[in-house]
Amino acid sequence: MSDAGVYAKQGFGNQSGFGVRPALLLIDFVNGFNDPDLFGGGNIPDAIANTQRLLACARRTGIPVAFTRVVYAQDGADHGVFCLKAPRLALLTKAAHASQIVDELTPVSGEYVLNKTQPSAFFGTNLANWLIAKGADTVIAVGATTSGCVRASVVDCMSYNFKTIVVSDCVGDRALAPHEANLFDMQQKYADLMTCDQTIAKLEQITSKISAPQG
Repeated sequence: MSDAGVYAKQGFGNQSGFGVRPALLLIDFVNGFNDPDLFGGGNIPDAIANTQRLLACARRTGIPVAFTRVVYAQDGADHGVFCLKAPRLALLTKAAHASQIVDELTPVSGEYVLNKTQPSAFFGTNLANWLIAKGADTVIAVGATTSGCVRASVVDCMSYNFKTIVVSDCVGDRALAPHEANLFDMQQKYADLMTCDQTIAKLEQITSKISAPQG
């Protein structure tokens, strides 16, 4: 039996669906994760390129947009076990070039930029409260890396009972094997997968219904 067959037999892989009040979450698309000599490589540049189109759509349709950055104190006061596992993360200080969001996806006024010290965008941050305040029922997740901060954020997102969409060609990893394995696993248990084109079409469909004149 195939891997997919095993999961299907046990009742995994169902669709949680796409709600009517989505928000876009861009996870750690910073210079350091786009640098193969630091934390990047693999298909991350392709994910950034695709996300440019999705971000433009999000802005055009007016949905809430949030970005995350990994940021540590210059003096190491907030270093934890994550920095023991990956010591070079300590380079991601507030002012460091590596911790700045890539130029292609520079936030604009009104978009929420939050700092974090752990893999999940939700752990120790105000993200869940911000999403609730915005009335979001669905979170569209993009970013890097698929097997790390994206996955951790997606698990917590589902745990907060947001419908969660992972845009498969807008997430990337430094190695393709963990990228593919984690996409499969997230689809089976935590999120729905959609492509960039599918997500853009869905956003345009939803927002056109909301803005349509009532007869």
